Amino acid sequence: MTSRRTFLHTTALTGVAAAMAPNALWAGTRPAKDKLGVALVGLGYYSTDLLAPALQKTKNCYLAGIVTGTPAKAEKWKKQYNIPDKNIYSYQTFDQIANNPDIDVIYVVLPPSMHEEYVVRAAKAGKHVWVEKPMAVTAKECQNMIDACNKNKVSLAVGYRLHHEPNTQEYVKSLRDGKIGKIQMVSCSAGYLDNRTDHWKQKKEMGGGVMYDMGVYVLQGARLATGEEPIAVTAQQYTTRPDIYKNGLDETSMAQLVFPSGARAAVQSSYGMNMNFLDVTGSKGTLRMEPYSAYNGQKGVWSGNGGKIEHPYEVPWQQTKQMDDDAEAIMNKKPMLVPGEEGLRDIKIVEAIYEAARTGKQVKIS
Repeated sequence: MTSRRTFLHTTALTGVAAAMAPNALWAGTRPAKDKLGVALVGLGYYSTDLLAPALQKTKNCYLAGIVTGTPAKAEKWKKQYNIPDKNIYSYQTFDQIANNPDIDVIYVVLPPSMHEEYVVRAAKAGKHVWVEKPMAVTAKECQNMIDACNKNKVSLAVGYRLHHEPNTQEYVKSLRDGKIGKIQMVSCSAGYLDNRTDHWKQKKEMGGGVMYDMGVYVLQGARLATGEEPIAVTAQQYTTRPDIYKNGLDETSMAQLVFPSGARAAVQSSYGMNMNFLDVTGSKGTLRMEPYSAYNGQKGVWSGNGGKIEHPYEVPWQQTKQMDDDAEAIMNKKPMLVPGEEGLRDIKIVEAIYEAARTGKQVKIS
């Protein structure tokens, strides 16, 4: 897998400037549509099992095209979803997508190390961009992605499905309304036992490591619960399987965040254990969400007789809602619910966590 990705990445670079049609002009003058055409870039598990099925249920967008380096996948998807040949691209022909009016949005679902390149190229092609989390490997890459989309007058959204999820939205609103008083402590965990050995998540050069992947969920849990940005962090990282998680790659990450109000958060993420919950303690009560960041089944319980939070639905409803919301925002020229700046904030914290774990010292976050 790595050798194929490396080959595709290298050969794709030769075609960056090959077919750039007028882009910013097209982005600003494209005709209005009832539904936006979405092209998925990268046809791994998340695209195959969740995004493509979700796009069969969306009201504001539809699966219009694909980008893949595997001819067999292209043929399978073509037949399964009736995708026209002209809407099927390889990584070498990716930039020609600028000439295709069927494609309005490019959804980048690649390893994190490739996000910056393909988001920037999508923006230069005059297409709106959605990108999976983590947004990128560094804050600098995130900023480059934001700048490219701004320059080319296209929207940029990060695939944070929980922002669109009703259980999450309800608990955030209730906390803002003071249901449990002033927030004092947050504990959030997200992890699962990953027995793979040759996935990008186990490869540092591809943006692997649990803090980038599952860690983003727990950072969101702490930030959404407090409504604040952390100002300092201490952290610890370790692995119980050094034959898989090599060269400092984290199998488990733990961090302690300090917020301006005095609130604290303890967050944990892991590829070595199953855990998924959010606990929030306030001056007047508590909230527990379990599971917290799953694809469905979220449940919340307030302390005492405060009631429950439970909006049931089936997979892949979250992804359907996320893409419908983002497509509607584009069509109505409204701000994205999760713009690039939100992904950038998390990656700044992730970088601080890695530094804190490496140095054993508290790291300030500007």
